[in-house]
Amino acid sequence: MGCFARVETNGGAFEQVNLLYGENPNLSVREFTAPFNRAGIKTHMLDRGLNGLRMFPVPADVRKLMYSVKRAQGVDITRIFCGLNDPRNIIPSIQYAKEGGMIPQAALCITYSPLHTVEYYVNLAEQLIEAGAEEICLKDMAGIGRPCSIGQIIKGIKSRHPEILVQYHGHTGPGFSVASMMEAAKNGVDILDVAMEPLSWGMVHPDVITIQAMLKDAGYTVPEINMEAYMEARRLTQEFVDDFLGFFIDPSNKIMTSLLVGCGLPGGMMGSMMADLKGMHNAINLALRQQGKKEVTLNNLVVQLFKEVEDVWPMLGYPPLVTPFSQYVKNIALMNIFAAAKNEPRFSMIDKDSWNMILGKTGKLPGPLAPEIIELAKENGYEFYEGDPQEAFPDELEKYKAEMKESGWEEGPDQEELFEFAMHDRQYRDLKSGAAKKRFNQELEQAKEKAGTPIIVKRPVMEIPMFNFEEITANYPNAKPVHAPCKGQVLWQYDMMDASTAPFEGATIHEKDNLCYIQNYYGIEPVSVGYGGTVVGTYVKQGDHVQKGQILAFIN
Repeated sequence: MGCFARVETNGGAFEQVNLLYGENPNLSVREFTAPFNRAGIKTHMLDRGLNGLRMFPVPADVRKLMYSVKRAQGVDITRIFCGLNDPRNIIPSIQYAKEGGMIPQAALCITYSPLHTVEYYVNLAEQLIEAGAEEICLKDMAGIGRPCSIGQIIKGIKSRHPEILVQYHGHTGPGFSVASMMEAAKNGVDILDVAMEPLSWGMVHPDVITIQAMLKDAGYTVPEINMEAYMEARRLTQEFVDDFLGFFIDPSNKIMTSLLVGCGLPGGMMGSMMADLKGMHNAINLALRQQGKKEVTLNNLVVQLFKEVEDVWPMLGYPPLVTPFSQYVKNIALMNIFAAAKNEPRFSMIDKDSWNMILGKTGKLPGPLAPEIIELAKENGYEFYEGDPQEAFPDELEKYKAEMKESGWEEGPDQEELFEFAMHDRQYRDLKSGAAKKRFNQELEQAKEKAGTPIIVKRPVMEIPMFNFEEITANYPNAKPVHAPCKGQVLWQYDMMDASTAPFEGATIHEKDNLCYIQNYYGIEPVSVGYGGTVVGTYVKQGDHVQKGQILAFIN
């Protein structure tokens, strides 16, 4: 097309999707970067700092290996970010990237709060540049950075460090992005992240055509777009969408909404959020009925969730709403709504990953916790962590080397297979066994059966089993439902390829026992119960996919 200086080729989501699809991301990255390397277009990856390419912390030796592997695979630049903007999680990766031969670009996660001022971001950039960052990115993942402030942050960085390349990455969700890019250009930004049809706009980036025309009109020198090449790339992308991607895109990803201005949630997670709400809708209405309260519509729940996020975010120390911390804040808010429906206390259902954020195990929160959150931690016997987050996760490469040798697996060129195994061990095992490809093909066939034809504006929604609530409550007035704590695949046994039904009806279960497990994108989540009794009904089979909050069973 002649207009791109660099292209994002890989990162956490890219490599995990490859694995879930049943393909080896090492081969994909090498093949994808090769033509850009030949054309002289720099390749770019997304790097989650302490979390590497996954959703939870990575040992230091695995983090170090990542940069030499990715450089050997043809990746030039790594965009390093920490969802909490904690320099302790970013600075080691800057050094590791340099040692591995990559260009370290340090990211500032942009959000809008009383704490996240222009001065805050300029000072953070100063720390990261002093630590060796060669480029700075303003990562406006929710697109809620206000245009004027975006311009002032860039001006502040450029006035101190005119030699530092600054890149702006802004999503379009709440509608600020085009204005933000204009302000960024006025204040000296070097590179703007854009997308192209059919995947631009909505919750993604503005389209390259619009931004190029805007800048050209404002007097900037910008490359011309080869429209013949643009249309061919657009056709190829649409072909990929029609092949299978279109079956899995939530329609909300194609829509902008000003509701995001208030809650600050990133548009990229709107699809998963709506899936969570659909999964919880049935459970919340059941709880409301049992309490003699009026049921709510899905739209009511959306408004309630946005309002609850606004309320709890300051109480949780204003973590920037970026992966994975946006998910944690949303999860706590959603569980608060569920608790209220059951007449239970607020913050009575906080998952372990959210507690790790609260306790400081994944980095320092920007602001103070509310007194009630601190008191709740003490009541649960939890201790706040003051040390360097990396120190809590010891090296593990030798363990994975030993397992690969025992399994007869090669470490691969430049140890790329060792790296992939250590970074995504569960998904890598499923890749090697063929389980991932088999599972994906089953999901795709189910999606095709429901959708009929691949369309980008209508994602097949998983049908939630309809329960005979009246029968359950009549026969077992004290029965309580067990809900899925996350979205994923139900494992009544660990062997996920076993399609047998759950064997637990009539079984006795004790408080804090694990009823079953759920395989999700970051591992296996146990489903423990908060009360003992007899299992009087199970509603999903081994291997079934469930939404967060979906009822799995009743215990009397």
